[in-house]
Amino acid sequence: MSDDEEVNQDDMADEWAAAMSEQGVEADQDDIDALLSGAQEDTAPEAEPAPMEELTDTSVPSGDAPDLDVILDIPVRISMEVGNTQISIRNLLQLNQGSVIEMDRLAGEPLDVLVNGTLIAHGEVVVVNEKFGIRMTDVISPSERIKKLR
Repeated sequence: MSDDEEVNQDDMADEWAAAMSEQGVEADQDDIDALLSGAQEDTAPEAEPAPMEELTDTSVPSGDAPDLDVILDIPVRISMEVGNTQISIRNLLQLNQGSVIEMDRLAGEPLDVLVNGTLIAHGEVVVVNEKFGIRMTDVISPSERIKKLR
């Protein structure tokens, strides 16, 4: 056991001793060591397993589509990927201002539009009111996106 682990065990033992004294329980080091090692788990009464019930959704009548309004306001992270590449850590550490990293895409090729890391579209960069934007050029159909999730 390393010195850090031993110090951590001592700190945990002190916390257990303080907690037990707050509850009015007298405990010696052997009791604390037993708690830390999990030896007292065998003395705990066995819990009865909960009965398993079949889950049924009674809020949506059969044959009707679920109400998607409940999820429409959930925020998601959208990002645009210009391209990617792999470099060694040595080259990464040598990067400085003005360094150029070659990507795996050609100039003018569409960007990938990702939502929570999942590709949903391709697009091109545009400037709107002096800010960058992206114009969608090809949106992946919902059925194709669902297939990619499986």
